[in-house]
Amino acid sequence: MKNQVEFITRGKLALFTDPLTKIGGEKCSYHIPTYEALKGVAKSVYWKPTFTWIIDKVRVMKPIRTQAKNMKPLDYGGGNSLAIYTYLVDVEYQVQAHFEWNLFREDMAKDRIDGKHWDIAKRMIEKGGRQDIFLGTRECQGYVEACVFGEGQGHYDDAGELAYGIMFHGFDYPDETGKTDEEGKSDKSGKYRLHARFWRPTMVNGAVTFLRPEDCTIRKFVREMTPNPPKSTGLQEPVLIAEMEVQP
Repeated sequence: MKNQVEFITRGKLALFTDPLTKIGGEKCSYHIPTYEALKGVAKSVYWKPTFTWIIDKVRVMKPIRTQAKNMKPLDYGGGNSLAIYTYLVDVEYQVQAHFEWNLFREDMAKDRIDGKHWDIAKRMIEKGGRQDIFLGTRECQGYVEACVFGEGQGHYDDAGELAYGIMFHGFDYPDETGKTDEEGKSDKSGKYRLHARFWRPTMVNGAVTFLRPEDCTIRKFVREMTPNPPKSTGLQEPVLIAEMEVQP
């Protein structure tokens, strides 16, 4: 199946928030993008419920630099509070990804056409995406364009291995995982649950190879969540011209 794409995404700022820093209200970015953030970029480029994006690799092209900014986020009780957000500055990443059919959406089975979505995804990358690109948070505008993964000089090409600690990977949404048990494993007798995944990445010469979602062993149950897809897919059976009523 033709399903792999490669693109480069860049921006002036990025904020891949470490969840631990949200507790005090002052966000701080991871040094490398998360799987979920890059999946969001791919979905902004092109997405349909027929398939799910799988992020394979990311390559850090520019030096990792941070910048602190004063912010005035909204308080839940009304008004504003003062906070300091730590962003990544002048970022650029090469991304290699592919999509796979979402087997939990049987109503979209007729849309699983080999080559169709691959061609559309490549065109959307060349156009810069269908929707706005954000690098972690909405205030961090990003841009995408086509590339060949591995080409060009990266800042960390000869840096060796750099191991990170436990890091947020992504979410297990029930419309992509089906019914699961408390540990996030597929279970037809279970319930629809939302889980958060974590892992321990290692950057090797500037590139990070992501684990597949099902290979992440560290999961945290968030809450029960029932998928609510639209009742109609908008897809229609092909109709022969001879069967159509032609008005004079």
